[in-house]
Amino acid sequence: MNLQIDPFTLDAASEQLQKLLPNAKPRCGVILGSGWTEAVQGFQGTEISYTDIPGFGSTGVMGHAGKLLVTEINGMEVFIFQGRRHWYEGEGWTPVILPIYLLHSMGADAVLLTNASGGIRSDLPPGSLMVIDDHINMLGSNPLIGPYNEKLGTRFPDQSEVYDKPLRKKLLAAGADSTGVYVATMGPTFETPAEINQFKVMGADAVGMSTVPEAIIANALGMQVAGLSCVCNWAAGISPTKLTHEDVNETAAATMPRMKKTITNFLKDLARSGN
Repeated sequence: MNLQIDPFTLDAASEQLQKLLPNAKPRCGVILGSGWTEAVQGFQGTEISYTDIPGFGSTGVMGHAGKLLVTEINGMEVFIFQGRRHWYEGEGWTPVILPIYLLHSMGADAVLLTNASGGIRSDLPPGSLMVIDDHINMLGSNPLIGPYNEKLGTRFPDQSEVYDKPLRKKLLAAGADSTGVYVATMGPTFETPAEINQFKVMGADAVGMSTVPEAIIANALGMQVAGLSCVCNWAAGISPTKLTHEDVNETAAATMPRMKKTITNFLKDLARSGN
């Protein structure tokens, strides 16, 4: 696995997308995680397959459509990435952080990251929507490892407030239930009960296998970052049953009306406020 982001692939992807969308001027981007694809059902616009963008490739997880939707919400152009690449897929950091780089290169200054997670905190049962206040990186790596690339921001990014406070308030107003700390693990295995106990002591409220890499890069690039997690199961040791990805998607499907409403309300608010 290549631990370093490939700058040549980033540039090739940006050039290709600008050729495909020469007039695009996105204000905001959305990355849809596991189970979130249907949250934008009914949104109209242009779709581009990830396979048409250099370095992206096909998504490797059920529930990730692998398409970029270019749409408009109340006059605000939005890039919606329907599905993400994951660190555990073994293809390195480049496809994982590519959506953020593309958004930034096309002029977007805000991004909403969504995911499915396991609930650790007692008041986050399956079906809860948690706004991410902060994160803990337990991926065992960092996407900024390697030679310094000025196109990815400063060499040593401050992370005192990765998730933009005004955007967090907008997500709560849009329909989310609560806020909390998200911990990202490498995957693809679910966590052990002992690991969940450790994360709880560390201050984590929900656990998943994504989002943190994109947040790190977006923050380094100076973008406004928002994170929204659909808690799809109790974490290991808390859950009375074994964990499966199918159960994650089933819970997301049952929560879909609220997920869709929250994303739509958030984007409409962002378009109205211009911030």
